[in-house]
Amino acid sequence: MMPPPRGLMLLRRALSMRLGATAIMLGAGSAARAMGHVAAAVSADDGTLREHRYPQVLPRALTFPADFGAHPDFRTEWWYMTGWLGEGPAAMGFQITFFRSRTRHPGGNPSRFAPTQLMFAHAALAIPSEGRLRVSDRAARTGVAEVEFSTTDCHLQMEDWRLQRSGRVGSDVYAVDVAGSDFSLRLTAAAHAGPIPRGRDGVSAKGPEARYASYYYSRPHLLVNAEVVLRQPGRSSADRVSRRRIAGSAWLDHEWSSSLLMSGATGWDWIGIHLDDGGSLMAFRIRDAQSRALWAHWDERRADGSVTARDANVTWAPVVQWRSPHSLNEYPVEMSLVHGGRRYLLRPLMKDQEVDARASTGGYYWEGAVVLLRDGREVGRGYLELTGYGQPLQI
Repeated sequence: MMPPPRGLMLLRRALSMRLGATAIMLGAGSAARAMGHVAAAVSADDGTLREHRYPQVLPRALTFPADFGAHPDFRTEWWYMTGWLGEGPAAMGFQITFFRSRTRHPGGNPSRFAPTQLMFAHAALAIPSEGRLRVSDRAARTGVAEVEFSTTDCHLQMEDWRLQRSGRVGSDVYAVDVAGSDFSLRLTAAAHAGPIPRGRDGVSAKGPEARYASYYYSRPHLLVNAEVVLRQPGRSSADRVSRRRIAGSAWLDHEWSSSLLMSGATGWDWIGIHLDDGGSLMAFRIRDAQSRALWAHWDERRADGSVTARDANVTWAPVVQWRSPHSLNEYPVEMSLVHGGRRYLLRPLMKDQEVDARASTGGYYWEGAVVLLRDGREVGRGYLELTGYGQPLQI
């Protein structure tokens, strides 16, 4: 859904060294996911230029392919792909997220190196046999070589990382390339239907006031063909690299906004689930410091995209808490959801799916592959995002 919480000091060091930009504070994650405080940290170089003013999210129809692309005037934006690869004991989860953040730096600066747009990306593989995530990330500003986004279609590039869409809407294909120190992932994700606008015609409310909203659409049930390369440091050259071609399914979210969290909110929980009957389920709640829901939404669809249920009548409750040995944060990695008189259980593919993003956006969050159970039977699988558990989000 959105980007997870981030730390100011770590991000200040990362950006000053790697981007040459001013200090910022991010919140995601998957995320995730706020980059809003970029705005507050950048001001005009002289008294003649005015800092950028962010537009509000107002009712309008989403249009494609234009809305597949970036919306650079808005404060923050993310393209978020999650999915499962393989079946049985060999199944693994993956997540890939590209973020774009508009600072308040004046747009009138003629230099292409002016830090008006910042980009970040995360990728992770969840491999149960290893019991941990393989994670990699990127951080850069636009205006330098091979760091760019398109405003007319989904085309994102950060050096050797890319996310790109092609083809007619409804039968289009996303191509992804990401690589880290110990893994790389190359995949295609093919759609068989158009985007699903969330909320009211693509305007997704995040609170009781109209200003707390985002433009938001989803693309569930993308058919994936992937090549996964795993590198094992310390082994002999003959054994250290393994390649695997594997099929699966993916979920893509694209969301952009200038204001998200209402007063008193500290984080959110979000799921995107592929249902076994061909339908899909997206649900989220925004929490306060006592984990009480301030805002919630449930959006369940049939295989043809029509609405099964769309309302706020969902209750989330922790079932199993997991304490991270890395951050010492506690996350409710098994959750109970009650909706329409039915009780569901979210169970993780593995518990340790915490993302360490300190080197890029400066914090921890939990983003992991899960199965959805009803009456003890698996009815779907997808991803769960948990933010604001280590420290409150500030967006």
